[in-house]
Amino acid sequence: MNRITGPERYQLAPGLEISRVLTGLWQVADIEKDGTIIDPDRGADALATYVEAGFSTFDMADHYGTSEIIAGRLLSRYGQGAARPLAFTKWCPAPGPMTAAVVRAGVQERLDRLGVSRIDLLQFHWWAYEHPGWLDALHEMAALRHEGLIGEIGVTNFDAAHLHVALADGIPIRTNQVSFSLVDRRAAGALAELCARSGLRLLAYGTLCGGFLSERWLGKPEPQDIADWSKMKYKRFIDAAGGWEPFQRILSAAAEIAKKHGVSISNVATRWVLDQAGVAGTIVGARLGQSEHMADNLGPFRFALDGEDNARLDDAFAATRPIPGDCGDEYRKPPFLTASGDLSHHLNTMPLACDTSPVPHRAGATRVATGSEWEDIAGYCRAQRIGDRIVVSGTTATAGSSRPVAPEDAAAQTTFVLDKIQAALMALGASAEDVIRTRIFITDESDALAVSRAHGRVFGAIKPANTLVVVAGLIGQYKVEIEAEALVRDNPA
Repeated sequence: MNRITGPERYQLAPGLEISRVLTGLWQVADIEKDGTIIDPDRGADALATYVEAGFSTFDMADHYGTSEIIAGRLLSRYGQGAARPLAFTKWCPAPGPMTAAVVRAGVQERLDRLGVSRIDLLQFHWWAYEHPGWLDALHEMAALRHEGLIGEIGVTNFDAAHLHVALADGIPIRTNQVSFSLVDRRAAGALAELCARSGLRLLAYGTLCGGFLSERWLGKPEPQDIADWSKMKYKRFIDAAGGWEPFQRILSAAAEIAKKHGVSISNVATRWVLDQAGVAGTIVGARLGQSEHMADNLGPFRFALDGEDNARLDDAFAATRPIPGDCGDEYRKPPFLTASGDLSHHLNTMPLACDTSPVPHRAGATRVATGSEWEDIAGYCRAQRIGDRIVVSGTTATAGSSRPVAPEDAAAQTTFVLDKIQAALMALGASAEDVIRTRIFITDESDALAVSRAHGRVFGAIKPANTLVVVAGLIGQYKVEIEAEALVRDNPA
């Protein structure tokens, strides 16, 4: 067996080569939650030991305690040469308008905390796609990348449909950071297909399910009281996948494979994810100065999974249920697979994207305006509610007041349009589940299947009445226009 001296490397972009096992710093926030802040120099010393072992790529975020400050202290010890460690961070703003000033301030705070003039990879997270500011933010980030403040742009917890919208609208996205493990295999579906088409790459977190994918839990009874936030979260994933018994089947299969190759269960879990299409690297957390596993983190590079190994895992997978939805849905819709089971520890409130106002000439009626210049020119509103009935005007993929989104891509436009429709419904106290009819107008018959699939992603289980019509043309660079009607349920719960 060849001696392994460091982790595998992967070139994400010219001049951006990462270690395929990245060191995650989310546990800095957990260590500091009682108010005891890690000394930046001592934290940097701990990170330096990872660099010496070849783990020179660090992942953090604006809300991971002082992780950016600690990483910045480490970076200050190096010059700007190729040997400098890489610091990938995230910006996770609350939903709201994403003006140039707002985005620049968010990026500048990351620069200041890291003490750098350019962020190696800035990853953007958005909480609710019904708030269209996410696309504005990415365009502003692209402008700052052109200015030199950002090296590369990534996103985190994006589903395939909205990542497709961003790419089709010209955003140069390199990575998407998502949950991916032996338990959560969603990223092997639509996201992997998008990676194959676009060249985008995945950074996988949750690969060890908060430590559940290890010898410690093999054959053990199901835990009843969990205090660790990470384990609280990933226990929800285990439950969503079918529960403790199917999980033990996965763990047993991984243990047999680990024994065969002389490695750990965690190594098997990591190697499987690294072998999946589109995956550039996995992120393994470190409790600085408390629990560091550099030696074991080299294990995935000491062996390869063979056909027998993958067949054994596939057999164990067959006893589980797929995690519901697409990647990132655990942060956007029930069941919320977060530590608390909701978003209470992430956001205080989820602001609505649209404002409402009463209809002056009709008592009890309410309407929504989105700020489109045509709403004033033509004298109409985006949607109106009269009693339990809501009607939504024909809606196009318009960002801001007039810019067409993804003018060459009907599927991307459909996704953006349906988000706008859902935003109007939410402002009027309804949701997609209340929709009873949609009408779709397209300009090219060859787009019918792609548009229908995008419609089905939202309405597949709801199945409202629907009409799709091919028309001679739509005003502007639009390939799709959609209108909707809803009837609000008496008991929406």
